Amino acid sequence: MQVALLGGSFNPPHVGHLMAASYVHATQQVDEVWLMPSSQHPFGKQMEPFEHRVAMCDAMCRETSGWLKTTQIEREPGLTGRTVDTLSLLVERYPDVKWSIIIGSDILRDLPHWKDFHRIEEMARVIVLYRAGYPAPNTVGPPLAEVSSTVIRELLARGSEPTDLVPSGVLAHARAAGLYGLGRAR
Repeated sequence: MQVALLGGSFNPPHVGHLMAASYVHATQQVDEVWLMPSSQHPFGKQMEPFEHRVAMCDAMCRETSGWLKTTQIEREPGLTGRTVDTLSLLVERYPDVKWSIIIGSDILRDLPHWKDFHRIEEMARVIVLYRAGYPAPNTVGPPLAEVSSTVIRELLARGSEPTDLVPSGVLAHARAAGLYGLGRAR
């Protein structure tokens, strides 16, 4: 089996994540794509509680026909949000899986700060998707939509629900849980 991992804070998950996962599933010969929410951010970024980000990812997965899944691997004791450590555990736990890691071209400038990126490349194929506004050599695919969780959180803070940027199931969970300043559903 071949699995591509799409990691991130998913704070909240949005259509850009869904488009990236769909593109990789359709073109890169992978059986499944796993959304991998960070339990804690290695660079100290503030996030909504892990359980809610997992639930929002699960809501987005329900929009597909089973090839998109959520893994809670980063919740494992001893993991600190470093991709190399998480991938090492996955390789050990699932020795028959061939792994890929999906990153956006916007992340390339951060790779010098990643722990042991060379080991990640030894354990998994790295798929670099072309994110709009971040051209880079050796990316695959057309430019992905310019959408970010930061912009979505800003819109939500202003009282706007970005229904064109966030799957309806994700917004429904965020609303029901009172995340991002959204009122609870009545």
